[in-house]
Amino acid sequence: QVQLVESGGGLVQAGGSLRLSCAASSRTFSNYAMGWFRQAPGREREFVAAINWGIANTLYADSVKGRFSISRDNAKNTVYLQMNSLKPEDTAVYYCATKRPGSSWYNREPTSYDFWGQGTQVTVSS
Repeated sequence: QVQLVESGGGLVQAGGSLRLSCAASSRTFSNYAMGWFRQAPGREREFVAAINWGIANTLYADSVKGRFSISRDNAKNTVYLQMNSLKPEDTAVYYCATKRPGSSWYNREPTSYDFWGQGTQVTVSS
């Protein structure tokens, strides 16, 4: 069982930046690939970014590529999402999640992730 707690959300103007954090309870955090997802009202949860256990590999949704950056600090059991040049369409609840063991690294479906945080709201005003 892994508990995840997101923080860092808030209200920001378009063009601004936010840094989200996701703290994990597991001692084996470094063994997990981690992902960030987001869900806007009336829409399905969508993949944003992922980072593997070794940090070397990252994946991004096309909509955030070049603006968002995922990173992790295994010593602190924390994964981050740096969000720059924010747009109103980035408004959503953002969730972090652990990759389900055995699931393909390239699978971006929410079902390929098992443990989830409670989410943090990000609102970008125009």
